[in-house]
Amino acid sequence: MFTRARTVGLQLLSTSARKSGTIPLDRDVTEPLPNGFPTSVQLTISLEQPDKKLALFGSADRYLRMIRDTFGVQVVSRNDEIRLSGDKEQVSKAAAVLEQMQKRLRRQDWLSTDDVGKAIGEAVKEDRKRTAEEIDVYSKGVGIKPKTDGQKRYIESINAHDLTFCIGPAGTGKTYLAVAAAASMLKHGQAKRIVLARPAVEAGERLGFLPGDLQAKVNPYLRPLFDALHDMIDFEQVKRFMVNDVIEVIPLAFMRGRTLNDSVIILDEAQNTTASQMLMFLTRLGHDSKMIVTGDTSQVDLPPNVKSGLVDATEKLRGIKGIGVVELERSDIVRHRLVQNIVNAYERAADEDQ
Repeated sequence: MFTRARTVGLQLLSTSARKSGTIPLDRDVTEPLPNGFPTSVQLTISLEQPDKKLALFGSADRYLRMIRDTFGVQVVSRNDEIRLSGDKEQVSKAAAVLEQMQKRLRRQDWLSTDDVGKAIGEAVKEDRKRTAEEIDVYSKGVGIKPKTDGQKRYIESINAHDLTFCIGPAGTGKTYLAVAAAASMLKHGQAKRIVLARPAVEAGERLGFLPGDLQAKVNPYLRPLFDALHDMIDFEQVKRFMVNDVIEVIPLAFMRGRTLNDSVIILDEAQNTTASQMLMFLTRLGHDSKMIVTGDTSQVDLPPNVKSGLVDATEKLRGIKGIGVVELERSDIVRHRLVQNIVNAYERAADEDQ
């Protein structure tokens, strides 16, 4: 039985009840970790068989120390409970090991070092598998990974191709995963710059005159890109990167005449480009750069007689070596569950009208 405790920081329990040669009712079974111990969560685990406490803890608490040293958590024994404190993910893995140990003690009266080592090894192996799927970004504690098969194909295409088109309905993570991939490449030295671009096209309504300087005028169109960036990279670091031109967030019109080397270049809302704008953008690709083009062809805000540059480009470029085209489906929607229902309802209505 697991009971989650309120996150209030590390609470070291009294150790005054220690008695030589006995297991005290209230004790800290590990020494304080060096340089302080940052903690974010506490988890209390009830012992299934208190009479097997010695077998679970090991001689001189050896098994608990193995768990402490592997996962970097604080371990405290109190009465017939074990309290784990530390990073949420590490506490979860330590708890899984203790669960496996207690499960084994249902069938036997003792545990060997190999038993405990095997349980720890399985938890570490699972963590490595999970980490391999994650996209490593700057923000500490943020783990981003594709959640659907379609999203996995999308990330694989970005890694394998210099130019990737991603088409799909709202909520499928097209922009978010593209920015995550770009942030990861910047962090690991695979790119020296990130350039994020969007066409400044109003979504069906006229905004009229916007006050302020040029940056203030285009910010409403670029806001979704900033939102994604701030999830991947700390706010202050984003500001420093922008001051140093490591990150640029600009309207598509500002791309003309440039050649972008050693960069990850993302064009968002590409369904609202014309064919000539798309050609202009694609020809900005320089040496050692990657380009990601995202859009939803069901949400084109161009005049009725203007063909979308995204549709035009995917028709002409599909099948060319070095270019990947990924189409996400409604099943890849990862926003609120209602988003998928809303998309389905609108598509059904559109089919009925035809």
